[in-house]
Amino acid sequence: MANSLRIGSVLKKLRLEKGLTLQQLADMASVTAAYISKLENEKVSPSIQTLHKIAEALKVSIIEFFENDLIDDPCINPPESWTKKLVKGWKADVRQMVKLVGNKKMQPFFTTIPPKGGAHDHYTHPGEEFVYVLEGRLTLTLNGETIELKSGTLAYFSALVAHTWVNNGEVPVKMIWVCSPPSW
Repeated sequence: MANSLRIGSVLKKLRLEKGLTLQQLADMASVTAAYISKLENEKVSPSIQTLHKIAEALKVSIIEFFENDLIDDPCINPPESWTKKLVKGWKADVRQMVKLVGNKKMQPFFTTIPPKGGAHDHYTHPGEEFVYVLEGRLTLTLNGETIELKSGTLAYFSALVAHTWVNNGEVPVKMIWVCSPPSW
């Protein structure tokens, strides 16, 4: 059960980080608390289907359970290794700059927003965001207040604040955007 050791310790860490009891997680994943305990203590190996249900309950990717196998994720990633992320309702080219988020504390993105593009609907999530505009002008709205960020300007804010961002200009906006903790 080589992988169960890693899965068990990662599962317990994620469960505790989310502030969930064994029973709460079990209810969310449609398994028993005893089964979650056995997983955490490396007594059983889960099926992919069960692991997927647990990952969904914890709101993480199933790949995070195998993070130890992927610990050598390089910290130097050229642009061609960045992963494109598609987000419904967003008109932007969003590239995750690291291969795996795993237990990292930050999730960096390189984002290009075409003219009239962006995230037009306000949203919130736990954590913080950091945005640094490399090129163009970004219109950022935080709790109803609109702020124009020009090239070389940054914004750092609680992601619990309703926010949205758009490119009202004529040229693409390029920016570095970091979520902490990783959100998706």
